[in-house]
Amino acid sequence: MEAELAVIIGKRGKDIPASKVFGYIAGYTALNDVSFRDLQNEPGWPKVMNPYGQNWVKGKALDTACPLGPWIVTRDELGEPYPLRIIGRQNGKVIQQGSTKEMVHNVQELVSYLSQGVTLEPGDVIATGVPARVPAKERKYLSVGDVVEVEIERIGTLRNHIVAE
Repeated sequence: MEAELAVIIGKRGKDIPASKVFGYIAGYTALNDVSFRDLQNEPGWPKVMNPYGQNWVKGKALDTACPLGPWIVTRDELGEPYPLRIIGRQNGKVIQQGSTKEMVHNVQELVSYLSQGVTLEPGDVIATGVPARVPAKERKYLSVGDVVEVEIERIGTLRNHIVAE
């Protein structure tokens, strides 16, 4: 699991300058970027590499891979999304903790970059990435029965139970 801030686009736009990005945002929510590492990486990875690279579709885009919520907080309610504390928990234990001020790329840069050549539509969701250490590097994999939470200050807590497909 990776606890992330999600940006919800509210107005159609393309080639959006970073200085105008907030005018295109409807709101924000919590996002759990669940990764299926067993499908993303070849058996024996990282010693054995897939000649086509990592399988990002199977690793990141399966049916249950990206829960959002618990609701959308509008841009006018939240204002600028800095700093917001982000916490990821697995079975009540904190496994990720950071702030939106620690993101490698801020919201303005991300939305502006993505809008270069791609028209953003109302309702599009942009995951901002983790602001702090990624739990997968520490082998904190999810198991059936686990409860995972993504808590973002001033937005709320997204809670999911891991079940077998």
